[in-house]
Amino acid sequence: MPITLHCESCKKKIIAPDNAGGKWGKCPFCNHRCYIPMPETEEEEELKLSPIDESEEKQYNQMMKETFNITENLLHVTEEPAEATPGKTSETELMALVIKYLRLMADGSLDEANSIAGKIAAYKATARTILGNILKSKQPEPQLQDIPKKVLERYIRDMLARM
Repeated sequence: MPITLHCESCKKKIIAPDNAGGKWGKCPFCNHRCYIPMPETEEEEELKLSPIDESEEKQYNQMMKETFNITENLLHVTEEPAEATPGKTSETELMALVIKYLRLMADGSLDEANSIAGKIAAYKATARTILGNILKSKQPEPQLQDIPKKVLERYIRDMLARM
C-alpha cells in the first residue's frame, strides 16, 4: 500500500512506494527534500491526545512568572557595602569589599571587580593587612571556599601589587 504525504513546502499531495518509508525524497512538484514517514501498520494503536486545559496552562504560566520574580529578588537581595570614602569605612566593611572583589574575580566579572578594586585601593594600609590575613589563613572565608587556594592566592597577590 503506497504512503501518502503532503510536501512541507508546496503542500501538494505526494504518493510514495512502501519501501521508501523512513527515507528522504524530493517532491516531484517543487523539488523540496521531504522525509517520507514509515507506513502505518495495523499493530500500532492510535495515540489518544486530549486538549490542553487552558486554566492549567494559565496557572502554570503564572507560577513560572512568580518563580522567576522570587528568584530575581533573591539574587538581588545582597546589599552593597557603603560607598568607600577615606577614613569613613570600618574594617568589616572593607573586609566585605575585599571578599566581594575576590568573589567577582573568581566568577569572571572583571569589570565589576575592577570597580571594587578602586574602592579598596583608597584604604591601602588596612586593605594590605586584610589581604595579608586572608593570604596567611589556613581556612579561607566561607564565601571563598570554593575557589582553589592557588587561584585565590594569585588574586590576592595581584591586588597587593596594585596598591
